[in-house]
Amino acid sequence: MSLMLTDAQRSAVRSALLGRPLALCFGAGVDSTAMLVLLRLAGLRPSVITFADTGGEKPPTWAHLARIQALLREWGWPTVDVCRKATLSTTPYDDLEGNCLANETLPSLAFGLKSCSIKWKQQPQDQFLIGVSRGPARRSAHPLWRHAQARGQRIVKLIGYDCGKADRRRAAAAGRALGPCEYCYPLQLAGWSRADCVRAIEDHLGADMVPIKSACFFCPASRPWELFWLAGHHPELMDRALHVERRALTGRHSRFDDVDFGDDWEAMVRDAPSFPSTKTTVGLGRSFAWNHWARLNGVVDENFTVRRTRRARFIAIAAEQLQVDNALDRRACGALP
Repeated sequence: MSLMLTDAQRSAVRSALLGRPLALCFGAGVDSTAMLVLLRLAGLRPSVITFADTGGEKPPTWAHLARIQALLREWGWPTVDVCRKATLSTTPYDDLEGNCLANETLPSLAFGLKSCSIKWKQQPQDQFLIGVSRGPARRSAHPLWRHAQARGQRIVKLIGYDCGKADRRRAAAAGRALGPCEYCYPLQLAGWSRADCVRAIEDHLGADMVPIKSACFFCPASRPWELFWLAGHHPELMDRALHVERRALTGRHSRFDDVDFGDDWEAMVRDAPSFPSTKTTVGLGRSFAWNHWARLNGVVDENFTVRRTRRARFIAIAAEQLQVDNALDRRACGALP
């Protein structure tokens, strides 16, 4: 049976959002895609939809975004505005990967922080709405912002947090915000879990519209099966991720050198069976180095380049581990691209 809104769910969503200036933050993953479905079922339409491009999204995410753009045009909704952090002409990078390479560091999530998300995702979308008076990101405020200001309203930013424990914690930490925008979580208003989100997309858009998890190809939150998936489907991206990690852990800002492991990081990655237990970040996986993992699992050769001849094997392992993980991730693992 198709997942539909009950009268109570529809009422909860509409009473919170009807008549208010809505800006939907689209992450191109399951939750934000389901949020589009939910709003349409509730008879609501956002005035603006934004997506933050960090420069590190995987190809399937861009393919999904293109399909969503076509769907929005079919619905008569505003299409997604892609926002990207603007840097000075003298800055030697214009994306998160370049930032990590130039500064010889890892994404802040590898250190238990969230500044990479704030800097490369939240701020560009906020600036797109509110405008910037000077600097490389200079731009006029969006008409929605000017209209809301004229009416004494606050823009409501719609965030795709579902009813899972992790997303409830995130929503509680973010709250409603006291700045120029108010945050709202429509999936939580409707009581939708991640499983509900997958079902809603399948029922109303089609099973082929269930996207993979949206994240940078070098995201520290990646699980081991996702590393196998990346090595199998996009080995060139895995090579780049391994380079980001090696440059950070052997560079001038490496925190690894602050701890005595009896050897340097490169030697540990090449020869050690494991890293000693430590609170120091040892790689993109925080507690494990992707290069070390790749060597132990036969993913790379002696030069730490992904073994292209083993791609089918990596994809098969990813598919097997995905089933065990039960992550409700619908990415295709069964064949070479």
